[in-house]
Amino acid sequence: MAIVILPIPGMPSVRPGDDLSALIASAISMAKVGVKPGDVLVVCQKVVSKAEGRVVALGDVEPSALARSWAERHDKDPRLIELVFRESTRIVRMDHGNLIVETGPGWVCANAGIDQSNAVAEGLVTLLPVDPDASARRLRASLRGHLGVDLAVVITDTFGRPWREGQVEFALGVAGMAPVDDLRGTQDMNGHELGVTVIGVADEIACAAGLAMRKAAGIAAVLVRGCEIGPEPEEAGQRGGAAMIRPREHDLFR
Repeated sequence: MAIVILPIPGMPSVRPGDDLSALIASAISMAKVGVKPGDVLVVCQKVVSKAEGRVVALGDVEPSALARSWAERHDKDPRLIELVFRESTRIVRMDHGNLIVETGPGWVCANAGIDQSNAVAEGLVTLLPVDPDASARRLRASLRGHLGVDLAVVITDTFGRPWREGQVEFALGVAGMAPVDDLRGTQDMNGHELGVTVIGVADEIACAAGLAMRKAAGIAAVLVRGCEIGPEPEEAGQRGGAAMIRPREHDLFR
């Protein structure tokens, strides 16, 4: 079966308080791409954050002494550095002007995912959603009412990767599908039992959608069709994007 990536153009600029599901449903209708059971709607984090009011004016931020000192040494905006500190649960690395931190339920990323590009207005920045999995569940339920189809929803953001150049889309929030495909105990083509293979399906879908979500293209939502996705697990701890974060006791790099 072919896998099809369908960009959804025509969405207006999202502002705090907007009904994001209504905007997406309208754009899908205007794009005339149709919606089918089994489709995955991929939405960029930034429009989710904007709709949820996760927007901060840098002019309202009073930097700490540490933020001022770090910013001065590395020619950074001390207000932005202060926000990174506030959004972080742990500093992973501060070196050569780079801030790699742990934030949210355990994502490790640069600058706590705070973004200045494509903001609502000059001087405003967007923060990551407080709970992207909850955001994905709310968006999925609302879209079901608008579209009459039960879609899976993946909320993505652009992260760098250790040991690799280039950034890719990662799944932050997931609803309506299994975030991973656990193949342990199954057999490969030669009949050998797989012992460690767990596929990050939600991340793979996020990356595929990212091909159509270029920074300057204005495409904030994409339908991915034809993927084999498993049903959402019944156990809460196995659901959503948070289930894709490797437990600390199994993480050799923390």
